[in-house]
Amino acid sequence: MSTLYDDMLHLPHHVSEKHPQMSVHDRAAQFSPFAALTGYEVAVQETARLTDRRIELDEGEKAAIDQRLTLVQERLPVPTEVTITYFLPDKKKAGGAYVSVSGTVKKIDDYERTVVLRDGTSVQIDDILQVDGEAFTGIESFS
Repeated sequence: MSTLYDDMLHLPHHVSEKHPQMSVHDRAAQFSPFAALTGYEVAVQETARLTDRRIELDEGEKAAIDQRLTLVQERLPVPTEVTITYFLPDKKKAGGAYVSVSGTVKKIDDYERTVVLRDGTSVQIDDILQVDGEAFTGIESFS
């Protein structure tokens, strides 16, 4: 039984004289799936990223932080090295993270309610969880 295409079945493969032959890699890329939901993977990762809740301090804890900052402010002509742990709100979602920064206090701005370190770092006093440093060593009421 003969078919309509019997005469073409054994002809050599056509190679264009005008267009260069495509590499196997480029040919395969034509058939690979495309990302119909561009950015979906990033959105899922962002949603899965965990943030911390802000810890609400009681009045006694706030007073202890204020005492430590007052002591630093009284010593300010003397360079005072501190480590401040504070809440840094997340820019994309609810919550944030607690971070620690160490440095020498440049000034405490009561009007703006910030602690400014010599390296330019500014920390909101209301976001502070803890203030530590050698200046507080041996002082019972500050521990």
